[in-house]
Amino acid sequence: MLILAIILTIVLAALIGWYVGRRGYDQHSVSRISERLRRDYFLGLNHLINEQPDKALDVFIKLLEVDSETVETHLALGSLFRRRGEVDRAIRVHQNLIARPQLDKKYRVQALSELGQDYLKAGILGRAERLFSELAEVDGSDISSLKYLLHIYQQEKDWEKAIEVAKKLESMNQESMYSAVAQYYCELAEQLYKHAKISQAQQHLKRASAIDPKCVRASLLSGQIEMGAGNYKQAIKYYKQVREQDPMYLSEAVKPLVICFSKLHDETAMVNYLKECLEKYPRVSIVLALSEHMQEHYGDKAAIEFIAQQISKTPSLRGLNRLVEIYLNNSSAEVKQKLLLLKDLIENLLENKPIYRCTHCGFSTKINHWLCPGCFSWNTVKPVQGLEAQ
Repeated sequence: MLILAIILTIVLAALIGWYVGRRGYDQHSVSRISERLRRDYFLGLNHLINEQPDKALDVFIKLLEVDSETVETHLALGSLFRRRGEVDRAIRVHQNLIARPQLDKKYRVQALSELGQDYLKAGILGRAERLFSELAEVDGSDISSLKYLLHIYQQEKDWEKAIEVAKKLESMNQESMYSAVAQYYCELAEQLYKHAKISQAQQHLKRASAIDPKCVRASLLSGQIEMGAGNYKQAIKYYKQVREQDPMYLSEAVKPLVICFSKLHDETAMVNYLKECLEKYPRVSIVLALSEHMQEHYGDKAAIEFIAQQISKTPSLRGLNRLVEIYLNNSSAEVKQKLLLLKDLIENLLENKPIYRCTHCGFSTKINHWLCPGCFSWNTVKPVQGLEAQ
């Protein structure tokens, strides 16, 4: 409230100066106007002192005569309230502006946009959508309104409308939206897949891949659908695309690839492919998959030697944890107790570590989000690499 009082004191001083400078009143008129402004101001200040900020705001809004000279002050005040999280007050300021029939069209559009942002900040998405839709219709080149609409449709998960708006934005400002549009088609495909509408889901995934050939998500979903239908060769084809599209997501494809190769009883092809991947793109998920195969076919010693060799080149806590697990199977009771302490320590270190991190804003999580919850960017949340990698 102290900040509000200071701001409005400045507003009062500015108003008195404006009346003097702009309208050329004589000394008597200036004194009379100043007295009225001061009286209204102190009435508002009294409301603040009595912890009635809403009543105070009503008084202060009335103090500002809305015309071409003061509308900027209203807009600045409303914007300030919104930034400080006082959205209700911001809404009242902007609604007060819009209610004035004499308001210039340029300022009305600006006030409507500000009000839409108020609603968006307050989570009143329906009203925000209506306002920004109206603004976009009034001015076909209003890029900012379309961007706000796109943000709303993403929050509402209305992917068809999001596709429509994204395509408009791309045609208007030549900003590439292909990556986002591909994700919208993937979202639609996931919804359809959950309702067992397989062929429709596949159609959307084909559209996603056509728009963005590097869309990892489309490949992973396509592989999942084919694997679920028992089409393991086709699933392997999709999962292999991931390495070419973005090697950072290779860990996402390793487990399903192992399953598909196993279903086809072609473990030789699996080992050859994983070794090829490991040589180019060292990942602990590949090391773990190969170590399991070695342990099953060649014994613990071979698996231990392989893991030790790999983590010496590319250190990994998860790799070390797997190494300790195998040693536990081959240790005396005394050594096993010490190894269990080491294993508990490693697992405690890993327990709260993120598996994914946004390369744009740094948001960390244990769950993969194709749309970053932190900065609302697509395709930026990727598996963590390095010592704590998955």
